[in-house]
Amino acid sequence: MTQEREFDIIVYGATGFTGRLVAEYLSNHYGSNAPKWAMAGRSQEKLESVRDEMGVPSDTPLVVADAGDAASMADMVKRARVIITTVGPYQLYGNELVAACAEHGTDYCDLSGEPAWMRMKIDAHEAQAKESGARIVFSSGFDSIPFDLGVMMLQKECFNRYGQAAPRIKGRVRAMQGTFSGGTAASLKATMAAAAKDPMVIKYLTNPFSLAPGFDGPEQPLGNKPLYEDDLKSWSAPFIMAPINTKNVHRTNALLGHEYGEDFVYDEMMLTGEGEQGEQMANFVAKTDPMGGDDAPKPGEGPSKEERENGFYDILFIAEMADGARTMLSVKGDKDPGYGSTSKMITETAMALLDSDKAGGIHTPGSALGEALVKRLEANAGLTFTLEG
Repeated sequence: MTQEREFDIIVYGATGFTGRLVAEYLSNHYGSNAPKWAMAGRSQEKLESVRDEMGVPSDTPLVVADAGDAASMADMVKRARVIITTVGPYQLYGNELVAACAEHGTDYCDLSGEPAWMRMKIDAHEAQAKESGARIVFSSGFDSIPFDLGVMMLQKECFNRYGQAAPRIKGRVRAMQGTFSGGTAASLKATMAAAAKDPMVIKYLTNPFSLAPGFDGPEQPLGNKPLYEDDLKSWSAPFIMAPINTKNVHRTNALLGHEYGEDFVYDEMMLTGEGEQGEQMANFVAKTDPMGGDDAPKPGEGPSKEERENGFYDILFIAEMADGARTMLSVKGDKDPGYGSTSKMITETAMALLDSDKAGGIHTPGSALGEALVKRLEANAGLTFTLEG
């Protein structure tokens, strides 16, 4: 999309918890070098209040828009080159916005961890996005950037070392401190409600290749039970984000013409340590509600600044070649995954889209932006991608 627009970026949902952090990051990190941007939400009064509260310059433009009003969404997207939206669950509040962006050639990035909804949007809007030039990029936060780009960068190293992609990669969360976002918890609840009404949702949730329409790849590990991994000398437990992250990785592979191979196998789990203690922890994780049950944060709620600053994550990716050779890469983030790091990742995704010449369509961060996004994340967002062997 090359046409001139009033704004480079509009942050939609700027009065919500994560949206506030996006606005704060754009203002504080980029300052006078920021692109032309605006804050958007349903209430002019709330936008003004948040703008003042977050220390955003008083001359930052405000846009009033309502997710349930198609005309309102169309008016907003026609003013911007890129829309950042933090208004989830997207299956409840994202339909009109995605449709408007696909129609009007406006780039879009969100934090969706809702694979059934994403598949429905692919079916409904992929052709139009390609025609209009809109780059629709789902899952541009902890769902699923560290995992999508971690696999991509490790496969790149496998091509460099071995001349071919690894047929098997394991993603293992070594350490993580921080809470999942209230939006993630709300999205899971909305997805379960949708699945109860529509059997097709269950089909999309259980098929590892549901975001790669028309492709049916090899059997994938379920990752739903604790196991001991001899090569890592650690017990592993199920990882709550695996059902969305793995689907995004397989979509990236499909959109890249199956650069990782049509026989590619990938899974994600959490490492819990050795011995009896590691086993006990793995069993505890497997039986515990990872979203915190009734204590889970609600949309609009989140951790304190100190908690966000003290958060982090460390993910190890292990590539296994057919001859037994192994290569490893880690992805680490310097803030809590659900808020502090996610707000920076989605902003850098939008910034990378401004510089991208990728064709229109419904993409993943990896397929749309690849190494260009990796460089931005390392330079600005506190992520590191490091070979470990």
